[in-house]
Amino acid sequence: MTPSLRIALLTSLGALALAGCGESKTDPTKEQEVIAKVTAPAGKAWSATVAKTPEGGYRMGNPEAPIKIVEFASLTCSHCADFSKESAEEIKRDFIDTGRVSLEVRNFIRDPLDATAAAVIQCAPVERYFPLQENVFASQAELFQNAQGNQQGYEAALALPPGQRFPALAKALKLDSFFQARGLTADQVNSCLGNLDNIAKLEKTTNAAIEQYKVAGTPTFVINGQVAEGIAAWGALRDRLRTLGAR
Repeated sequence: MTPSLRIALLTSLGALALAGCGESKTDPTKEQEVIAKVTAPAGKAWSATVAKTPEGGYRMGNPEAPIKIVEFASLTCSHCADFSKESAEEIKRDFIDTGRVSLEVRNFIRDPLDATAAAVIQCAPVERYFPLQENVFASQAELFQNAQGNQQGYEAALALPPGQRFPALAKALKLDSFFQARGLTADQVNSCLGNLDNIAKLEKTTNAAIEQYKVAGTPTFVINGQVAEGIAAWGALRDRLRTLGAR
């Protein structure tokens, strides 16, 4: 496992870069029988059914879906942003809303911008998690530009004690105004980031990914408990889901 992620998160976040984005070809698997659709509760689509999981993730879809996907994602990974953009409508319509597939996202933290944004998203109401995540992915270029445009403020924030560091990072990186424009108040953002338990939860999820699944790049997908080797893009994952019977 990587050395002391807690120290990296709470004392020297500037040095945190645990994994890079990566992609490769999918491995073929044997085609399985078609899985029957599962009707959602009356008046609510499966894609609107979101719950926080004991492992620190957020699950969309049927909690008893026969195909369960866990995605380890970094908000600052370009391949994760590509997956979000390419999969957004199709995975909900053709896979999650059929009740055959659930998607759980667990944040995998790689850098200060990632940690700060992920903490704020996880402090929002559960039903806002996926829309806010999609917003961050769609706005990556803007967020990167903001981060690069205030290097002095960024470094000053990193030098602060942990309890002050993350609210200061949000201000230096313009994440405070980004999330306020999407319905969160300044008090909500500051209160969230001033509570180090919220950062520690992200640390725990990231460490668990490394220890349990040997996650070394994002996005990494786990299907029914097994790492989907070679799958890091929507097209490859879609093909695998169809092979597993979601077709």
